[in-house]
Amino acid sequence: MAEIPNNASDDSGLKGYITRHMLKGVVLAVVVIIVLKIAFGFFEPSEPVLTDASGRQGHDQVGVEAVLPQDSYQTSDDLTPSVNHEVKIPEDSDALLLRNTGPTVQEKPVHGSDTNKAHGTDETMDTHTASVNPITAAAPQTADAEHPAEQKTAPAHAPAPGSAAGHATQGHGADEPETPSFPVVGMAFVDAVIQPLDHELNQRFYGWRPNDILNVTDNVNNFQLGVLEVTRRTAVILAERISRTGSTASFDRNLQNGMNWFMIKADRYWLPSAESKYKASLKEFRTYFHKLERGGASFYTRTDNLIPLLMAYQDLLGSCDENLVKSQEEDGSAVSFFKGDDYFFYAQGVASAMATILEGIAKDFSVMVERRGGMEVLHHAIASCHHAMEIDPWVILNSDLSSVFANHRLNMAAPISHARFYIGVLIKALST
Repeated sequence: MAEIPNNASDDSGLKGYITRHMLKGVVLAVVVIIVLKIAFGFFEPSEPVLTDASGRQGHDQVGVEAVLPQDSYQTSDDLTPSVNHEVKIPEDSDALLLRNTGPTVQEKPVHGSDTNKAHGTDETMDTHTASVNPITAAAPQTADAEHPAEQKTAPAHAPAPGSAAGHATQGHGADEPETPSFPVVGMAFVDAVIQPLDHELNQRFYGWRPNDILNVTDNVNNFQLGVLEVTRRTAVILAERISRTGSTASFDRNLQNGMNWFMIKADRYWLPSAESKYKASLKEFRTYFHKLERGGASFYTRTDNLIPLLMAYQDLLGSCDENLVKSQEEDGSAVSFFKGDDYFFYAQGVASAMATILEGIAKDFSVMVERRGGMEVLHHAIASCHHAMEIDPWVILNSDLSSVFANHRLNMAAPISHARFYIGVLIKALST
């Protein structure tokens, strides 16, 4: 009588074979991810954690001390005088010398605080900041609170064009004890506008990537697109509002060129290439920067100029927030694993560039923001952007909300939503 095959043992052997090969596949996938992480840095577009002199890191260092109250160091040429802010002028050179020998304070280095200074270094500033020419100080300026006069100051040492430090920390030798030199209102803000995109074009490894023919780093690409979008919106407001007295004033030619060239498609490869036009735009903005220093350009720190910029930021953060929290695309399909990390890094690029520019606003618009009681709110918005910059997972997971694994899109949505909220509060404060 023929033997009956043992089907049970055959099934058991097949299951064991499949299980062993599945485990080998999982281990191999983990090894590949680790190798990609180390060799190419696909998942490392975020910023280094900043540390100030007190040892605090990241968003904790963004406090009220980051920008001193303007009244504590205002001089006759520091900022445009406004209502209820009396400008005190020293009667003689001895009084000026006595005033400028007060205690020093440690200031938190911000993104792009000086075009010759990297981020990660501590900088000492006098309580009265930039030095003022006594001859210039003897002639007080008069201006209306809503239409301040054009800022003119004696030229100070200007950062060399093209030497701007970007987002990444770069070491400087001990023989370079330079301090920020922004004697004219507007220079810190324009410098902050230049820094983020300058870093992506000139200092990041492999440069501008969205228009590469061989496109293998989509995370960095989306981060750069986020930086570009913030720069574009800021350039429009700077050219159309902040640099003009009103709708009948002529445009600054350099800002107009830079604004237009920023609109070139990010993935354009040639005729012209995106990076060539963006670099030309930054060159135009640097020309405006030096015109401000020489007193040849205007910069108006009015509420009706700042509010439209903050509203543009609020709209952009709202778009990022929606992409981070949604579970379905517009066509009804679920947000895929590959699309989820695109949303994540785009929002992180937006937060990175916005934090830099908000710090420039905290410097140049400080008198007006302080007067409306909005400085603390502004610092909360900056801190939220730094929160977003510090999220740096190896792999962007898009897990179910009840899963034991993370959903990094939602992790990013929290600081983005907070930044949007605080900017909205600041807009209301400035509108009253």
